[in-house]
Amino acid sequence: MKQKKIPMRKCLGCGEMKPKRDLARVVKAPDTKDENGEVIEKGGVSLDLSGKKAGRGAYVCKNSECLEKAVKARRFERAFQAKIPDSIFEGIKEELKNFE
Repeated sequence: MKQKKIPMRKCLGCGEMKPKRDLARVVKAPDTKDENGEVIEKGGVSLDLSGKKAGRGAYVCKNSECLEKAVKARRFERAFQAKIPDSIFEGIKEELKNFE
């Protein structure tokens, strides 16, 4: 019997490859554009524990230490190619604490 392949992702904080289920997904939603293709509203960054939200995703371990490392090294900003305010990371940190 053939074994199922387990999807692996790299944590932005510690840099370890782990199963996708063991990591939390941080997602940047797509930008909202008008009929001319001009950006009306920038997409927001949020925590996606279900893994189903639309947008560009980056993965981090489900602990605050890895999140702190990734924020300090600006790895989310590099992954999303956008400047992200610290207030958003405070909200993500609170959501992760509630999840634990």
